[in-house]
Amino acid sequence: MGPMRIAVTGSTGLIGTALVRSLRSDGHEVVRLVRRPARAGDEVEWDPRRQFVDVAGLAGCEGVVNLAGAGIGDRRWTDAYRKELRDSRVLGTAALAKAVVSLDTPPRVLVCGSAIGYYGDTGDRPVDESAPPGDGFLPNMVVEWEGAAAPAEEAGIRTAFARTGLVVAPKGGAWGRMFPLFKAGLGGRLGSGRQYWSFIALHDEVAALRHLLDTDSLSGPFNLTAPHPVTNGEVTSAMGRALHRPTLFPAPEWALRVALGGLAGDVLSSARVLPARLMESGFSFAFPGIDDAIRAALR
Repeated sequence: MGPMRIAVTGSTGLIGTALVRSLRSDGHEVVRLVRRPARAGDEVEWDPRRQFVDVAGLAGCEGVVNLAGAGIGDRRWTDAYRKELRDSRVLGTAALAKAVVSLDTPPRVLVCGSAIGYYGDTGDRPVDESAPPGDGFLPNMVVEWEGAAAPAEEAGIRTAFARTGLVVAPKGGAWGRMFPLFKAGLGGRLGSGRQYWSFIALHDEVAALRHLLDTDSLSGPFNLTAPHPVTNGEVTSAMGRALHRPTLFPAPEWALRVALGGLAGDVLSSARVLPARLMESGFSFAFPGIDDAIRAALR
């Protein structure tokens, strides 16, 4: 593909930062949507709460990637923060969908961030994109989040949803909090250790988002998770091997809740999610195994 102009929301987050770097290094022009007046030439102002987007800044964009949303693990999940988690995603997606539809020449593709939280707790039952949503706050939020893109889909813009798992990266997300614990020799399995974690290396997350941007036939939900989900016990062993630290003792649940904040409920529940549609579409993972993914993050 030749150089494209691509708009990205959530560009300062873990995934957004890596995606913008990857796109720019391949010669694409990236405009970043920011929630304040634009200061640099590559910035476009938007305000999801007011449903405002400076639409002129999106002119000429062939693709839009929507990664905006309050951090899942940033704070304790009070009622107020749950509302913030939901609104930042649902209102942001709604504002963006309306904005792209209003353009004289809309983008060819909208890639929307989403989450495997859609499936809820699946225990040890493997699920792919054909599975229905689970029950509870997270599945309900993800259903609303994806639903907010409906205006773009109805206008015929190719829309793909990136249902992302736990991203293995040295900073940010659950792994960013676990690496220091394990390096200090305090890492251990969480709770029973039998819960499944559907992980993805940051490199593969970015590659998969670009695959969804570039492949004209892909729309609807895609699980962005490595092909072999592992249990928390297996993650613990892999972290110990990679960091040469003992992992003999289970991490007490209270320590985890302190370290992981809002993520604790997520990491203590089980989601065994398979990337069926991504694999069918010809995507290949650079770091399919947990040991590969952890080593890539430590490089």
